[in-house]
Amino acid sequence: MKPDEARIPRVEAGNETPDDAANAMRPQWPEELPVTGVSFDAIVIGAGAAGMMCALTAGGRGRRVLLLEHASEPGKKILISGGGRCNFTNLGCGPRNFLSGDPHFCKSALARYTQHDFLALMARHRIPWHEKTLGQLFCDGSAREVVAMLLAECDASGVDLRLSHRITGVTRGDRFRVSTDRGAFEAPALVLATGGLSIPKMGATGLAHDLARQFGLPLTEIRPALVPLTFSAADLTLMQPLSGIALDCTVTCGRQSFREAMLLTHRGLSGPAILQISSYWREGQEIVLDIAPGRDAAAHLHAFKRNRPRAEPATALSGMLPGRLASAFGAELPKLPLGELPDRLLSELGGKLNRWRLTPSGTEGYAKAEVTLGGVSTAALSSTTMESKSVPRLYVIGEAIDVTGWLGGYNFQWAWSSGWAAGSAL
Repeated sequence: MKPDEARIPRVEAGNETPDDAANAMRPQWPEELPVTGVSFDAIVIGAGAAGMMCALTAGGRGRRVLLLEHASEPGKKILISGGGRCNFTNLGCGPRNFLSGDPHFCKSALARYTQHDFLALMARHRIPWHEKTLGQLFCDGSAREVVAMLLAECDASGVDLRLSHRITGVTRGDRFRVSTDRGAFEAPALVLATGGLSIPKMGATGLAHDLARQFGLPLTEIRPALVPLTFSAADLTLMQPLSGIALDCTVTCGRQSFREAMLLTHRGLSGPAILQISSYWREGQEIVLDIAPGRDAAAHLHAFKRNRPRAEPATALSGMLPGRLASAFGAELPKLPLGELPDRLLSELGGKLNRWRLTPSGTEGYAKAEVTLGGVSTAALSSTTMESKSVPRLYVIGEAIDVTGWLGGYNFQWAWSSGWAAGSAL
């Protein structure tokens, strides 16, 4: 059986893992359903950010587009993003904000459909927005406004949206045939826009990856990204009593650093800075935390000793750290006033505050990961159209590709840009 003639079994939402690829060829089939009488130019699987953008773009060019979604409503990840207000893009978005086996791959799509193009679309629909930190843009109101905008554009472009259609198989002969539990559909072009494995409770599946394997497209390593880090019992002895504390910090792994907020949790560390660095971290690597960023912690402690020698260490630390955290680090010193403590001990503690070295034991996995790192290899796709180089008229867009953005609206911008690129080529 040739790769493009293979068919995949049903993929149950939320139960898949990357290892399920080995089961993708099992000959377990429902009775074959007849193809519907409706004619389409393209089928897009997945009505998320990338899929809707692709469909409305192609539909706007006069293409007859079928948009299939296994869930009962479109844009589920959009609805929960940004605390329900959708961090829909970033003013500073550029290629440097993405991880990929080929850092140049994303340049074309990002340059041809930019954050400013999406803002123009928002303006046409009169959706107000605001900027938070670091160029992150959010709706003033609800993320539902973004979904409603995309659906309105799809409707205006004549897109045929079918919800609650579970994919049961895909084949390719002269045309692509997509079988679902509610009928079968055919078209000369197929777009994979079902995302990755992150947040399975929202219905995320490995379908795009399974279909890519089926058609012979290579995949890179797949792992959770933008995800909280977990730690050993020894480290949690300090972290768990401090759960809930948030503070500004700079976190470094290898050559990559981020300065944002960090949150201590009962399982380890989270918050924007930690989520950012998690995409770069690998098992066995240490991370370095500066929890007094922009300050020489040792110099601060020595100055405090000179000026207030009778003060306790926690008092000196409270000028740099939240109260409970200051007390926890102060407890590492002998119970003496600062004036009676050796300068060496103050230098060591200050050094730890600026260079706290920790080795995570793992991550909280796909259940808490905002995105999936890795995916369909960019070497297998055209950077201008997202079309497969080996399977004509097969396209892959969005999170399913080995292009992963930073936290802060970048992954939505990749969805808009890659979806637009494919939709413009269909």
